[in-house]
Amino acid sequence: MTKKPFMNFTIDHTTMLFHPNLYRLSYVVFRIIFGTTPDDLLYEKKRKGQNGEKDVSMTYATRVGTWEPKERDPLPTIFAIVQPSEPANQPSHVREMLDGHSNVAHVQHLALRTPDLLGFYEHCLERGVQFVTPILKDDHENLIQVFSGEWFLPGGKSSGFFFEFLQRDPSDKELEIIQKANKQTWFRDETFLGLYAEKEREYQSGKVRSFLSEELFNAIIAKLGDKQVYEITEDDLAAIEKLMIETTAKAKAAKA
Repeated sequence: MTKKPFMNFTIDHTTMLFHPNLYRLSYVVFRIIFGTTPDDLLYEKKRKGQNGEKDVSMTYATRVGTWEPKERDPLPTIFAIVQPSEPANQPSHVREMLDGHSNVAHVQHLALRTPDLLGFYEHCLERGVQFVTPILKDDHENLIQVFSGEWFLPGGKSSGFFFEFLQRDPSDKELEIIQKANKQTWFRDETFLGLYAEKEREYQSGKVRSFLSEELFNAIIAKLGDKQVYEITEDDLAAIEKLMIETTAKAKAAKA
């Protein structure tokens, strides 16, 4: 079959549906963790409040980056498809993700590309983002990648949704730093199978790691109070970022 020119697709946007508390938290995460600015907010739409109540934020869209394609740095659009491959009588976190949400299809994770994964990773760790793997090296594709914890409410059911962050064409110096941290080199099969095995361990143990700790999640929601997304100010975000850094540092010191 010949590929037609109109079949050359790229991802325009991704739509995610969130519980109200995750919805508000997502705005904080996009602003503080992903570094979006007010200029990146493409739209924010409200539903008129009833009986004199304030308007309710319905949806917002934010830009998280703009890339200029280069000949040596292509921006491919890729789908990675996974099915539950274990026998029916054996545990399978993939099957649980599907059956547990009564779905036959499920968006498991979004892969976001960054030009500096090590810098972004340290930025995330300082602000309390939790990861299920160290930074892994994919030798076949010449990329490095790391996978975050899942997005779900404290004490609630895991959602099966998380982020992958990746960088293509890492430098020798960056690879040396990763190898020292991991005490080994990670190759193509180990990146996928390593993630797969870790998610299997999480689901069978019943302890799925979340994107932010329960303590930090609750602290941010308490700080927001009853504010809608359109009411969150720059001062609010600065105070929340300070809270994230201090809470994370305190938790790290307690484990030392």
